[in-house]
Amino acid sequence: MRAALLTRIRNYFHEQDVLEVDTPILSSAATTDPFIESFKTCYTGPGAGDGKPLYLHTSSEFFMKRLLAAGSGPIYNLAHVFRNGEFGARHNPEFMMLEWYRPGLDHHALMDEVDDLLAVVLDGLADYRPAQRISYREWFVEGTGLDPWVDSGTAFRQFASQQLGESLPALDEDDMDGWLDLIVTHWLEPRLGTAAQFVFDYPPSQASLARLRGGEQPVAERFELYFGAVELANGFHELADADEQQQRFAADNVCRTKRGQPQMPADEALIGALAHGLPDCSGVALGFDRLLMVAMEASRIEATMPFGFDRA
Repeated sequence: MRAALLTRIRNYFHEQDVLEVDTPILSSAATTDPFIESFKTCYTGPGAGDGKPLYLHTSSEFFMKRLLAAGSGPIYNLAHVFRNGEFGARHNPEFMMLEWYRPGLDHHALMDEVDDLLAVVLDGLADYRPAQRISYREWFVEGTGLDPWVDSGTAFRQFASQQLGESLPALDEDDMDGWLDLIVTHWLEPRLGTAAQFVFDYPPSQASLARLRGGEQPVAERFELYFGAVELANGFHELADADEQQQRFAADNVCRTKRGQPQMPADEALIGALAHGLPDCSGVALGFDRLLMVAMEASRIEATMPFGFDRA
């Protein structure tokens, strides 16, 4: 099954004239995202002095953006990625990620392509139809009656207390993202149906690597795809401003310090690539093993892997 789906993916991108690229697994930079932890190792060979810290990449995104800035055109990558501390029914510390980038497309056009790809890849294996689409704001208003752009953290705390019980995490009332994430994972996601659904246009505080769109109520041009209540993909209309990206890296490290986590070395090569010029593009990362879970109707991710974490 793994081999069949990998072949279908590569055939799809070959027909779309999207180039497969190969990127390093070891990097001198790490993710600064407070909610993702990198594995750290050390090179001790010639020229390393007392040793050079290296990190197993959590995504091939930064390398791929450097290729885009160098003029690669549309590209995709199938790679093993690594995230420390993530293990469970849908998480493995090592897993396979499909990522691709499309110059000239916004996040809505890329959602169209995600639909096209999955219809081809899952043909005969799962009943995948074009995903329903709902904005993050509409998702919350319909599911909770609360508006993340208007209502306070107090209102979200009250909702969580009433609907999820008294055993709530110790979140500050001004930690809006904490309350939003709690309600997404414990209330909204469990109520998703079996059909595929895109959620798009996230709060600016959850932009991650997406660009912001201004207006009366600014949004991050980002989407996530769920299928059968399984989160499959995360996509962005990519941020291309080097100064803003540097500020986000710095803000991440400030947040890590507040949370008692070590600061991580930001990718200065990516900042240089953005300063050189990233084409207007959108990109998406899709968990290949989770896609296999859907195709196989598996309840645990290790069922899709030749060697899961406990057998590696």
